[in-house]
Amino acid sequence: MTRRWTLRGAQTEYTVAVPPHGRWLELVAWGPHGVSDGPSPVGYEGPVPFLTKGDGAPVEYATETDRPFAGADLVVRTRASFEFQDATATQDRLAVSFADPVNGLRAVLHYRIPAGTDVVERWVELTNEGTEPLRLARAGSAGFCVPTPHGARISYQWGQWAQEFQLDHVDLAHGTFAVGSAQGVPGHLYVPWLAIRDQADDTAVWGVGLAWTGSWQIEAERDTGGLTRIRAGRRLVDGPLELAPGQQLTLPVAAGAYSGGGLDGLARVWHAYQRRLAGERLGPRPVLYNSWEATYFAVDAASQLELARVAAGIGVETFVVDDGWFTGRNDDTAGLGDWTPDPAKFPAGFDAFVGDVRALGLKFGLWVEPECVNPRSRLYAEHPEWVYSVEGRPLTQVRNQYLLDLGRPEVAEFVHETVDRLLRTHDIDYLKWDFNRPRTEPGRPGATGPLDLDGSHVANLYRIFEQLRRDHPHVLIEACAGGGARTDLAMAARADVFWPSDNTGPLDRLAIQWGFLHANAPHLLSSWVTDAPGLFDPRPRSFAFRFVLAMAGVLGVGADIRHWTAEQRDEAARWIALYKEIRDIVMHGTVHLVGGPDQARCAVQYLSPDERTVVVLAWHTGRLDGAGLLPSRPVRLPLRGLASQARYRAGEQQYSGSHLTAVGLPVQWTAAHDAEVVILHRV
Repeated sequence: MTRRWTLRGAQTEYTVAVPPHGRWLELVAWGPHGVSDGPSPVGYEGPVPFLTKGDGAPVEYATETDRPFAGADLVVRTRASFEFQDATATQDRLAVSFADPVNGLRAVLHYRIPAGTDVVERWVELTNEGTEPLRLARAGSAGFCVPTPHGARISYQWGQWAQEFQLDHVDLAHGTFAVGSAQGVPGHLYVPWLAIRDQADDTAVWGVGLAWTGSWQIEAERDTGGLTRIRAGRRLVDGPLELAPGQQLTLPVAAGAYSGGGLDGLARVWHAYQRRLAGERLGPRPVLYNSWEATYFAVDAASQLELARVAAGIGVETFVVDDGWFTGRNDDTAGLGDWTPDPAKFPAGFDAFVGDVRALGLKFGLWVEPECVNPRSRLYAEHPEWVYSVEGRPLTQVRNQYLLDLGRPEVAEFVHETVDRLLRTHDIDYLKWDFNRPRTEPGRPGATGPLDLDGSHVANLYRIFEQLRRDHPHVLIEACAGGGARTDLAMAARADVFWPSDNTGPLDRLAIQWGFLHANAPHLLSSWVTDAPGLFDPRPRSFAFRFVLAMAGVLGVGADIRHWTAEQRDEAARWIALYKEIRDIVMHGTVHLVGGPDQARCAVQYLSPDERTVVVLAWHTGRLDGAGLLPSRPVRLPLRGLASQARYRAGEQQYSGSHLTAVGLPVQWTAAHDAEVVILHRV
């Protein structure tokens, strides 16, 4: 039997092997096609003073016995030590089995590279084939090894509410860098995504992402021998997992990506992968209007219809009623859990209201937060035991609400039935699913024995999303959690779009979307045009700037458009019409990120799949005063992916591909002109 396997992606390969001792699987090489044809860049057979062989080896999945000092992926309270059993392999799939002859634990290491991508998916199936329960103190999904002989440069995304997806970098000469969440969701503080490269080489870059919508952790550790190992997996906030005899546990997918094109190239690898996750649902995302910033909780049929009429007039396609439409919901202290349209707010009936919206030529959408409940609600009065709680301890309110224990079968059924009933009863095309608080109580009343509250909540959440998409395939689902706190690869496979932040201020939002696009494809980026000022960078920007910014993904409008002037409405209609012309290229095109929000040049370039059309969205990031008044040359935006000898036309101006690549597309900023959309057609 062969003990070495290579999986091939579109442009990359991933080679692993079982060494002669058979105790683990280790990486041979990971990179462009042909990288494994030669000595391993991560292999090591030398001395390891005061360590073990496993601590220095590029182990793919290590137990505490194999890697006791440098960090294990799997820690079993009675310890575990594996022996190789067998393997099955194809060109893009691999399953390698190991077993512990003492405690009966079996681990199957799975690998898959989806067709047309350069992302290797890795996950582990653990089965207790012994006679005694096993307690797992750590249950990671994978360890990824990257050669960093000159030191590791790690790119990550930090944040907080209203300031998510802030791209940053740290140099790691030795030691560990870690990010994660204990909130039961990926969280606002960090994104389950890392990029790693050698400090002497900005071109070759490796990335790791985790497909898990609960608590998580990713750690990167560089050893003295120049190897950086990235461990990714669940964070066991509820304590060790218990695996009973005969029980099987499948751990979340950890995804690894490689690009020879730096962070910009790595972003395109993730985009191609997420488009494949979307599958047949990767259709045009509608231009939407959301009522939140216009009316907040003061929802009623008259005000919503007034907004809908204006929205239809400027070219919006879907009208979404946000929070405030259901019984008892006049502020955030009551109503959650009682998901019935308020008859006082819709005196002619909710279906009549929906019909009036649709008569304007608009599709209809609705906001829900079905995992949460207010203490002032009928649901909580009837089922106080349905929320997470610890007996004898007071409950913690966040945003005046509690969190339902979705791991309970009856709660999961209630949540699914509630949303399913809304979709079956009313003519709804779009669902904004929100989640505005983390889990604070680690308990379930009346339960005995160890609990995996985090795992059961996430598992039922996935099942509900999958059931809703199966039974209502026409309904688009937007994932939101007080902004971008629920953004990961697992949700990218189950939701159609993400709401990345509640902050819609122009320059703040530019930084948020810039980081977002490094890890997520444009079809997942929901962005609204509003009147909101920036919280962190309050410098004003034009109406055009806000529209060009929102056009970088899925265009929406969230301002109180009743107060827009006739000139603003006309301008909005022109921008929306332009977006509809370029929407398919934004959704499906190859993305290049040019410059950055902290630089003089900042743009996103989209190259159509047939490579004949280029769309460039550009923004002025600096001070506006003085622009165009003193001698200055245009900002040049170096474009990528163009045929050097071809010619490209924008209006009356023509450029060679070589000029646009080497010199750049010129844009001239003034105090009144701070954003631009340029469309180039190959002649």
